[in-house]
Amino acid sequence: MAVRPAVVVVGDAALDVVARHSGPIAHGDDTRARISLTMGGAGANTAAWLAHLGCDTTLVSNIGDDPAGAQVRATLTAAGVRCEFTVDPEAATGCVVVLVDDTGQRSMLPDRGANARLRTADLDLTGKRHLHLSGYVLLDASSRQAGLDALAAARAAGLTTSVDPQAAALIDDPSAFLDWVRGVDLLLPNRDELRKLTGAGDARDLLRAVGAVAVTDGPLGASWVSPDGVESVTAPPAPCVDSTGAGDAFDAGLITAWVSGASPRNALLAGVAAGSDAIGRVGAQPSIT
Repeated sequence: MAVRPAVVVVGDAALDVVARHSGPIAHGDDTRARISLTMGGAGANTAAWLAHLGCDTTLVSNIGDDPAGAQVRATLTAAGVRCEFTVDPEAATGCVVVLVDDTGQRSMLPDRGANARLRTADLDLTGKRHLHLSGYVLLDASSRQAGLDALAAARAAGLTTSVDPQAAALIDDPSAFLDWVRGVDLLLPNRDELRKLTGAGDARDLLRAVGAVAVTDGPLGASWVSPDGVESVTAPPAPCVDSTGAGDAFDAGLITAWVSGASPRNALLAGVAAGSDAIGRVGAQPSIT
């Protein structure tokens, strides 16, 4: 029996309130919508997909001492994720309002709640092969040191590392962000985040800071950029019901393949397959079967 790759994810766990609306939102008035309460948080999404794809997965996160936190833990545990959570008695579990339009594209209104108070001083990396960090941890000054500490601990322990920048709109200082991720093995931006970090949108510019870059470009597919060159794959046609968490699923698919020894091309194909699966369902995490 093959050994399951052991991956630890450091990032947010939250509840998502997904509102699927038809047509433009009527500002100052009512817009009908279909509402779903689902599990979310970029770190939790990637962890859930990693477990779904066969990884031995641990999620390090913060939740509040509230029913939402208990629900997040129970759902992720049922999905096969080992939850190394700090329960914060003074902050609520994170919550994200997700607005999804007719094309399946999402806009998010996040409240990180307890996630903003993340600490990783006692991070246990024994037996782990890879550490993945959600960029939201770095993009918030209150949790940034926890992310930097996690990356440093992973390097010291000999793990490979990856970071998803997560949100182009929140990258206020691209130079500082690249300093935070310097030495990471794999950076996982989408096309908008790549442009924010490089200006010109050339992933090769990032190789001065990181080992390789895997860039997603929605329905156009994804590319792997490294000192060895560029490898690109296209995405299969797939109906987009809800794009929430598609990038997190891509990360999980690619990481699962890559840490198992797949070539860059096959890792990209695995990432694109997971992302395509994610957009065909409401919510950011795979269904528990």
